[in-house]
Amino acid sequence: MRLRPEQLPEHLRGALAPIYLIAGDEPLQVEEALDAVRAAARAAGYDERVVLHAESGFDWSTLAGYARSLSLFSEKRVIDLRIPGGRPGDDGARALRAYAERPAPDTLLLVGLGKFETPIARAKWYQVLAAAGVEVQAWPIDATRLPDWASRRASGAGLRLSREAARFLAERSEGNLLALVQEIEKLALLHPGAELGVEELLDAVADSARFSAFDLVDSALEGQAARALRILGVLREEGAPPLQVLGALAWALRGVARIAPHATDPRGLDAVLAKPANFTWRRRKALLAKALRRHRPSAWYAL
Repeated sequence: MRLRPEQLPEHLRGALAPIYLIAGDEPLQVEEALDAVRAAARAAGYDERVVLHAESGFDWSTLAGYARSLSLFSEKRVIDLRIPGGRPGDDGARALRAYAERPAPDTLLLVGLGKFETPIARAKWYQVLAAAGVEVQAWPIDATRLPDWASRRASGAGLRLSREAARFLAERSEGNLLALVQEIEKLALLHPGAELGVEELLDAVADSARFSAFDLVDSALEGQAARALRILGVLREEGAPPLQVLGALAWALRGVARIAPHATDPRGLDAVLAKPANFTWRRRKALLAKALRRHRPSAWYAL
């Protein structure tokens, strides 16, 4: 059975499979899927856990040994098998196929791949494991689905995000799920149970530092090159995360590039900003007007 990461929690509320194979190129989702299976196993009475690291030189007969032996401390046991390179080698492939053909009773085999490539999914050992249990593949979330993912994540943390707020968080994270999750966790601490729009998010992300990334954005929009460089220097000295600074700049450039073709005449800017998609730019109207006068729409797309 193949499940998406978001389908796994519902599945784990029922009977557990004898084998779980967790793979993918999105580290956060892979680790959270592994943690979810471990937690479900503990709740189901799998009180003993054996961790095996299948690195170079690993003796694959160890897996068969645990499969044949009885648990010393519990009636049920989890074998937590980690394959950091994603490829078990010939000995490992044979051992995994043998296990999948005859899973050990009262044992849950949890296989986590630290690296995943498409050819791995075509390997016989992988297919046999997947057929005997549950396979979860976690792939990077594309930009079009990331706002919805952020909304669901925030909902799980007790927050409600407006569509524009979810889009803002997604763009600001630049596809870095860990940074996005950390931002949501911080917001949940600052505004427990609240419904948040972009205005509240802008206030929250500007922390107590002397300058924020959005001060840099405002200076750049206003054309104050010297001040923008000075702010950038301060942010660097204070240890501001580069992705946070880059995310704010990318968010601003995308917004201006989207607005520029429809607002070449500043007198028509109000009509453009009245659209819901451009709501967050209303309080930056003066800066936006200055920026639009300095460059043509094509230049914003180039930036």
